[in-house]
Amino acid sequence: MTDEAKRLFFALDCPPAQRKAIAQWRADLGLRTGKPVPADNFHLTLLFLGAVPLAQINEVCEAAGQVRTPGEPLKIALDRLQVWHRAGVLSLAPEQAPPALLRLVYALEQAMLPFGFEEPSREFRPHLTLARDYRAPEPESATPPEFFLRAERFALFESHKGRYRILQDWSLI
Repeated sequence: MTDEAKRLFFALDCPPAQRKAIAQWRADLGLRTGKPVPADNFHLTLLFLGAVPLAQINEVCEAAGQVRTPGEPLKIALDRLQVWHRAGVLSLAPEQAPPALLRLVYALEQAMLPFGFEEPSREFRPHLTLARDYRAPEPESATPPEFFLRAERFALFESHKGRYRILQDWSLI
C-alpha cells in the first residue's frame, strides 16, 4: 500500500451499545484460539474495494451517493455463530439475509464496476467477524446469539493499521 491509495470497503457500522453486548457475549464463549477483533471494529461488510487511489475516492463517493437504497432502515438478525475454517474466521451471521440487504450490495457492486475494482470472487455472505486466525470447532454457547443489527446508514470505511475509520456515510432511508 502506498501513500497514494487507501484500503477501502463499504459496510454497515455496528452501534456502540451493540458492540459492547456482542463483545460481552463473545467473552462468555471463553475462546482459547484466534485473535479477537476489537469491538470498535465490529461491522458488516457490504463490498470490499481494496486499494483505491486517492484521486478516485471522491468519484467513488459520488457513485455511492447515487446507489438506490431500501428507503427504510435495514434490520439484520445476527443469529448464527459460524466458523469459516479455510479463512480462519469466527463470525456471527444471519440465518437468512434480508432481500433489501442483498439488493443494496448488488447496487453497490454495479456502481463500482466503472472503477475496475476486482469483482468479488465469492457470493456475498453477510457476517460480523468476531475473531481471525480461528482454528477450532464452533464454540458452545450457553446463550444463543440473538442480535439485530439495525442500520440507517451505510458507510465507506478506511482500513489502516488494524483500525477502521468512516470516510463518508449515506442514508438508507
